[in-house]
Amino acid sequence: MAKGRGLLGVLSEDLDAARAHDPAARSRLEVALAYPGVHALWAHRAAHRLWRVPALRLPARLVSQFARAATGIEIHPGARLGRRMFIDHGMGVVIGETAVVGDDVMLYHGVTLGGRSLNRGKRHPTLGDRVTVGAGAKVLGPVWIGDDAQIGANAVVVKDVPAGAVAVGIPARVRVPKAPVTERSRNEDPSELIEYSI
Repeated sequence: MAKGRGLLGVLSEDLDAARAHDPAARSRLEVALAYPGVHALWAHRAAHRLWRVPALRLPARLVSQFARAATGIEIHPGARLGRRMFIDHGMGVVIGETAVVGDDVMLYHGVTLGGRSLNRGKRHPTLGDRVTVGAGAKVLGPVWIGDDAQIGANAVVVKDVPAGAVAVGIPARVRVPKAPVTERSRNEDPSELIEYSI
């Protein structure tokens, strides 16, 4: 993340992303003061900067644990998060150490980007740009979720999901819609994606 104006620009983008994704958001001030998803992202951005300096990894973990206690959202300081991300409601979101999240991603409450093994190295998911992950969904292991993919509410994803596809169910089944992803369909409530499993 860039310093100075760059940092302020990123924080401003976080506010605008929340307003763009949440029709209940009335102002940037309201988002800045009352949105735990935004607070968790801001704390993570600070913790991640600390994490990149090996001698500061303990303070980085302490910042992330303070943010977890304050917001109910646990983001490991090693995780790499893209720009304009939005965590809606947020309670119960967990993002693991080796997770990589692209730009313009939206996560709902209860999402886990977790691991499936205790081995060191890459063990958490990589999400492309403009991915939406529905409430309660679990994306586990070093899987790739392609750009514009949608993960339905409560899905359990343990395999790669191609760009533009929809994954629903336990374990998740992948469907590739006939029509390309549009701005409208990307912002639909992922709980509505159950139609792809019927």
